[in-house]
Amino acid sequence: MNFATRLSTKLPQVARVSAQQALRRNYSAMTFAVPSVTEKPSSLYSFTEEELMFKDTVARFAREVVQPRVQAMDDAEVMDKEIIDSMFENGLMGLETEADFGGAEASFTAAVLAVEELAKVDPSISALCDIHNTLTNTMIRKWGTPEQKEKYLTRLATDTVGSFCISEAGAGSDAFALQTRAEDKGDHYLLNGGKMWISNSAEADIFVIFANVDPSKGYKGITSFIVEKDWGVKIAKKEKKLGIRASSTCVLNFDDVKIPKENVLGKVGDGYKYAIDSLNEGRIGIASQMLGCAQGAFDIAATYAHERKQFGKPLASFQAMQHQFAQVAVEIESARLMTYNAARLKEEGKPFVMEAAMAKFKATKVAESATSHAVEWMGGMGFLRETGVEKFYRDSKIGSIYEGTNNMQLETIAKILLPKYK
Repeated sequence: MNFATRLSTKLPQVARVSAQQALRRNYSAMTFAVPSVTEKPSSLYSFTEEELMFKDTVARFAREVVQPRVQAMDDAEVMDKEIIDSMFENGLMGLETEADFGGAEASFTAAVLAVEELAKVDPSISALCDIHNTLTNTMIRKWGTPEQKEKYLTRLATDTVGSFCISEAGAGSDAFALQTRAEDKGDHYLLNGGKMWISNSAEADIFVIFANVDPSKGYKGITSFIVEKDWGVKIAKKEKKLGIRASSTCVLNFDDVKIPKENVLGKVGDGYKYAIDSLNEGRIGIASQMLGCAQGAFDIAATYAHERKQFGKPLASFQAMQHQFAQVAVEIESARLMTYNAARLKEEGKPFVMEAAMAKFKATKVAESATSHAVEWMGGMGFLRETGVEKFYRDSKIGSIYEGTNNMQLETIAKILLPKYK
C-alpha cells in the first residue's frame, strides 16, 4: 500500500470526500496544467542527446560567430547579413521545421534552448531567430496547405527571413482592433493598411500578415495571409530603439497589395485563433530570450567581480556582494525552470497557456533586475559600452512589452487561475 492510499484510508469519510471534491475542482479544467503519472520522473534539466548537442552547438556558434560582431551591429543598428546567412547554414532558421523542407526537425525545447544560448551573447540575434521560428514558421507549419509548406517553409528554413505582422497603431495589446483590410476581389484579395512595431521586417521577404476581410464580423473577420515582399510590402520607417537595436523594427504600408487566393493561411475568419495560439507559444520563446539576456549579463559581472580588487581583495570576496550574486542567481534559476516547464508542457500537448504567461512575466522581471544589478556590480565599467553589460540592460526592457505586455500576462494568468476556486 503506497503513501497516498494509506493516507486516504486514515482520513475520515467526510474529509476524504472533501479532498476528492477539491481535487476535481482544481484539476478538472483543461486550461491549466495538471499533475500526471510517469514511470520515471526526471528533473527539468533532463534533455535528450539531440537537445544537449543542439544547445552546445548554438552556444559555440554564438561565441565564435556572433560575439565578435555584437558591438558593431548595435552601433550601426543593423543585422549583419553574414551572421544571418550562417544561421541558415547551421539550421537555426528552421528549428522545428520538418527535414523534408530543409529544417532541423528539432523539439520545441531544443528551439527554446537555442534562443536562450543566442541571447546570452546577443538578444538581438536571439530575437530574429525566435520570431522567425516560433511565430512565422509555426504559423505555416500548423495551418499551411501542403503546397504552402513546400513553397514557403523550404525558403524559410534555408535562405529567407520571415516576419509576423499583427500590431498596428490602434492594435497593440488590443490586437484584434486591427484596421488593415483585405478585400475579396474574386480571384485574389486586395490588401490595404499598415502595421507598426514589426520585428524582422527589414530583413524579411516573407510576411505572415493579419487583416480583416469583413469588418462587420469584428474579430471573426480576421484572416491570415502569406505575403511576399515584392508584391508591394513597403517599409515606411525603420524605428530607432532603446535596445535590441540590431533587430529591425519597422512601420509597414500596404497599398493595393494583390494576394492570390491560394495564399490565405488557414481558414478565412480564423486568423484570430491562429494569432492567439502562436503568441501563446511565442511567449515561451520570449521568456527564453530574457533568460539568456539575464544570464549573459550575470556571467560577465560575476567574472569581473573575481578580477576586480578593492581594499586589497576581489569584489567577489565581500559578503554583501556574495549575497547579491546569490539572490540574483536564485531568480534566474526560477525563471529558467518556469521556462523549461512551460516548454515541456507545450511539447507534451498539455495546457500551457498560464505557465507560458507566468514564465514570460517572471523572466522579463528577472532580466531587468539581473542586468541592472550587473551594471551596478561593475561600477564605472558597467556603465561603459565596451563591456557589453549596459547593452544587456537596454535589451532587457523589450521583454515586458512585446508579444504581450506584462499586464496582459497577469490578465491571462488571472483568467485561467481564479475560476478554478469558484
